[in-house]
Amino acid sequence: MVNTMSRRFEQRSVLVTGGLGGIGLATAQRLAAEGARVALIDLEIGDSAAALAACREAGAPDALALACDVADEARVEAVCATVRKRFGALDVVVNVAGAMLFKPLEEFTGAEWQRLLAVNLLGPVHFTRQWLRHAAPGGAVVNVASVHALMTTPLVAPYAAAKAALLSLTRSTAIEGRARGLRANAIVPGAIDTPMLWSNPNLQSGAEVIAPDDVGSPEDIAAAAAFLASDEAKFITGTCLEVSGGRLARL
Repeated sequence: MVNTMSRRFEQRSVLVTGGLGGIGLATAQRLAAEGARVALIDLEIGDSAAALAACREAGAPDALALACDVADEARVEAVCATVRKRFGALDVVVNVAGAMLFKPLEEFTGAEWQRLLAVNLLGPVHFTRQWLRHAAPGGAVVNVASVHALMTTPLVAPYAAAKAALLSLTRSTAIEGRARGLRANAIVPGAIDTPMLWSNPNLQSGAEVIAPDDVGSPEDIAAAAAFLASDEAKFITGTCLEVSGGRLARL
């Protein structure tokens, strides 16, 4: 349970991509419970009413949902401008949105590579760029990567490559933002109970097996994101936090 007495994000505005489900929604609700104004960004927002209500009930003074293909740089810029106008600032960005496609490496087309890199890497690039342009000292970016950034499995080459590059982007952002009092960190989740996990054909075929006690919850990642985005982590930047229940140590 979130300690509702903790209000680490009062007077702060937070943008979460992939915000209408899974890790994204859990993160938005966690930060809302700590006083943040939250913007939920997703590809489509037709069913956003329940998510927005949950964030307000958790404690968000304000919440909105905006549709955005994170690969569309112009749309990202427009969404960030809307958030700044509504909330008065853009303090924290949590990049969660992602996409996977399962194929042997030799069967991926150039177009498929470009789309997967656009969502998983360039999306965070676009949001980070807007954040760097407008965030005040104390601001933070949290990039949600994947264990595939460090150790991977067959059939996910573009996703793994993009997530590995996301860790490098995090380091570069930390270096360039430090003099301005801006921080950037990444989370490497393990197996998390989301539709993306259970739709993995490697799991469905039995080629990959995950023990039940190796599966975490979206709230586990949300808790890590809240810490890294908070002032309690003010001396942490450019790092990668593994949140996998120790699974990565055994892969």
